Amino acid sequence: MIILKIGGSIITDKNSIEPKVNYDNLDRISSEIANAFNNKSLDIADGLIIVHGAGSFGHPPAKKYKIGEPFNKEEYPLKRKGFSEIVLSMKKLDLYVCESLLKHGIPAIPIQTSAVIKASNKRINNFDLEMIKNYLNEGYVPVLYGDIVLDDKLNMSILSGDQIIEYIASFLNPDRVVLGTDVDGVYNKNPKIHKDAKLIEKLSSLDDITQMESTTNVDVTGGMIGKVKELLTLADNGVDSEIINANKPEIISKSLQSKIVKGTKISKK
Repeated sequence: MIILKIGGSIITDKNSIEPKVNYDNLDRISSEIANAFNNKSLDIADGLIIVHGAGSFGHPPAKKYKIGEPFNKEEYPLKRKGFSEIVLSMKKLDLYVCESLLKHGIPAIPIQTSAVIKASNKRINNFDLEMIKNYLNEGYVPVLYGDIVLDDKLNMSILSGDQIIEYIASFLNPDRVVLGTDVDGVYNKNPKIHKDAKLIEKLSSLDDITQMESTTNVDVTGGMIGKVKELLTLADNGVDSEIINANKPEIISKSLQSKIVKGTKISKK
């Protein structure tokens, strides 16, 4: 089984103030996933779970309503409004993703994250995995996403797709986890700013990184360092993962077919 994460910066224009889908990338990636199945390198029956990021559908409203910051009782009605806006916006993005996958023959099933997950102090403490298992057993491809969820301690909190992956993988024990981002992998510096940034081809701990900078704009879910921490937790549990560049054509397809591609492998082995 494979868990594939598609970054929000890949399938949306993350810098857009308004929600904006990157249809070219979304269609290409859906085609590449389908191609991996068509080449018989993957079998639907083996299981594929897709998790995608929020991009311009989730980050702007999360910042607008200052989700994640402390608030008092008088501010709660406004926060609830923000909660609803984010949930609706993310459902729309997930439908775009599933429609694209279905167009290419992938039996995608949209799973509303905020309807199946609760958190406590920004960490998952309740996740009904039974429906995920049932869909996998029937040959469907569940599609989840980073979202806002109810939080026992904070009323509400932003939940990253990376944490969802870590949680699912801890219980379902996939063979591989693949993260498609907008860079080739983890660098010692931000490669978008520093020309001398060096790709780290393998990580087994945060000590392997001498200088870590976010590779994207301000990300309310934690940026690259957050991804690495979640994936290192997976590595502790024996699940290897890799971070690759989903902006480059055919990288997703090759990775799903277990071909060697440029990227960062995160493993304790």
